[in-house]
Amino acid sequence: MSKATHARSLTEGPIGRSLLLFALPILAGNIAQSLNGSVNAIWVGKFLGEAALTATANANNIMFFLIGSVFGIGMAATILIGQSIGARNLPQARRVMGTSATFFVGLSAVIAVLGWFLSHRLLLAMGTPAESLPLADAYLKVIFLAMPLLYAFAFISAALRGAGDARTPFGFLLLAVLLDIAFNPLLIFGIGPFPELGVAGSAWATFFSQALALTALLLYLRNKRHMLWLGRKDARLLKIDPVILTSLILKGVPMGLQMILISLAMIMMITMVNGYGVETASAYGAALQLWTYVQMPAMAIGAACSSMAAQNVGAGRWERVDSTARTGVLFNFLLTGALIAPIILFDRSTLALFLPAASQSLEIGRHLNHIAVWSFLFFGVNFVVAGVVRSTGAVVPPLLILAVAMWGIRVPFAKWLQPLMGADAIWWSFPVSAFCSMLMIMAYYRWGNWRKASMLVTPETDTVATPAEIGAAPPAPVADVDIGLGMEPAPGDTTAR
Repeated sequence: MSKATHARSLTEGPIGRSLLLFALPILAGNIAQSLNGSVNAIWVGKFLGEAALTATANANNIMFFLIGSVFGIGMAATILIGQSIGARNLPQARRVMGTSATFFVGLSAVIAVLGWFLSHRLLLAMGTPAESLPLADAYLKVIFLAMPLLYAFAFISAALRGAGDARTPFGFLLLAVLLDIAFNPLLIFGIGPFPELGVAGSAWATFFSQALALTALLLYLRNKRHMLWLGRKDARLLKIDPVILTSLILKGVPMGLQMILISLAMIMMITMVNGYGVETASAYGAALQLWTYVQMPAMAIGAACSSMAAQNVGAGRWERVDSTARTGVLFNFLLTGALIAPIILFDRSTLALFLPAASQSLEIGRHLNHIAVWSFLFFGVNFVVAGVVRSTGAVVPPLLILAVAMWGIRVPFAKWLQPLMGADAIWWSFPVSAFCSMLMIMAYYRWGNWRKASMLVTPETDTVATPAEIGAAPPAPVADVDIGLGMEPAPGDTTAR
């Protein structure tokens, strides 16, 4: 029997419609996760107090860093799977799935064990306040136990998006969010048959919600006989493929470093803002809350463009790769602009959600928002175009462009022009650096050699592996619906039951 795939081909059909339908579940998932964090913070902060809220904030910083540190490797797996699906090379996609799964599970298990024993020391190194330290330690230990679940869920979601399916990951992500919200009060306060666990209950809510959602996702893939499902008969695919693992690391690390560069630059900006006192810092903090949502459309569209472009690169449909970039940029301006407009027009009301109405911080926030919020239009173009460029394996140039924009333009502009412009130098550094970054990535897209890059490299020679070397099938058009690739598995590549 042939394996059912349930993958959506992104190599045929209207690009605009396909891209929008692919991006919307990613955007909805980002919003759901942000709202989940806000709801959990309300439960902890309102009912357990400031010490507990500080504890979760410190522990969550470590969790976000650990998740972000493997973000690039997950993206590399997404692109490799997308290229394989576009080339109609199902065995290669399953080999990538097997190697990636072994890598992520193994890495997360090591992190869980080390984190359990080192959580107290990590929190001390962060300078966690003494009154919050025991609470943070209890919370973080459970988060480390949940790390294999978080890594596995994130990896499988990324793999499915590489196969053209954004709806399934969103459905199970929404399940995890709803379970997390429901479990939080039950485990924090000990409602009904549940024990009263205090702040650790919030972490256990994350653990159980992720465990249930991941189990449901795995059962769904198994019952649907999804092409990326690896059962007992596919155990050989879980053996590490050196070429694939090398590519995941060499291509994934530069993508992950981009997240680190952004985080470090934001820390530097906050440090400079803090020098102007609590009112300016509060205004900046309120603006950051709004910016979290403003940047979401660009991030969702960029992720969708990367998956769509990867499939078309694998299929050799370069005209669709270019159309994907153009359509993604257009959608970025429309969707991001649709969020920026009300923030500017109703700036007092939006900032008043986070600041007292009579506060001087409110006026500072309005001023800085009028200057800086427009930068996300340029940021979005960068995110979209970089996503398309990375779909071929050209991951270093976008990293260098980001490094120049953040550390060669934004931070020096904000620091060196403060004697002349005051705090406005900080606010203007955002649109100036974002605009320059947009120009650089567009220039690289136009004149760079990213189309000649490849995701797969051979460790011995560090050269690009050709399609013949990886066994890629000649690209062929497939319908823009749920598809069966109609391919016989490689010898021994049997269907999981």
